[in-house]
Amino acid sequence: MKTWYLHTLRVRYQETDQMKVVYHANYLNWFEIGRTEWVRHAGISYRDLENQGLLLPVTHMEASFLQPARYDDWVTVCTQMAEMSALRVRFQSRVVAGDLASEHGAAWQGDEPPGEILVAGSTRHVWVNAAWKPVRLDREAPDLFAKMKELAARSGSAD
Repeated sequence: MKTWYLHTLRVRYQETDQMKVVYHANYLNWFEIGRTEWVRHAGISYRDLENQGLLLPVTHMEASFLQPARYDDWVTVCTQMAEMSALRVRFQSRVVAGDLASEHGAAWQGDEPPGEILVAGSTRHVWVNAAWKPVRLDREAPDLFAKMKELAARSGSAD
């Protein structure tokens, strides 16, 4: 069973477009918020990663837009690690209507999060150093690698 980590947001006015729905690029920002919070669940902060000279740029992303979110709606960004190696990471993201975190806490166990999925997507990343050269996280920061692997294993979501 997979674990999805939940982070609730309220749609802000500046995130909408002339059609009065969330502009598509904002979902990518929300995916990033979900990843950052997932890493925080592992006991790691992005600031600490970057202070160690480690970066995790996006190398590929995809998204399917199923239903729109609108101004002042509550949405929940649901994130799980789908794959992880010492060099690469892939996260799956769902943006779901409503405040799931208030209803279910910080995590949900299931193949998909509950409720109406508005956007489904994923991002792939590669670990690089400050010079943008690929690095193996298990060699560069073995303690961080172990924490991420542990959370992924507990979540039942990483290969």
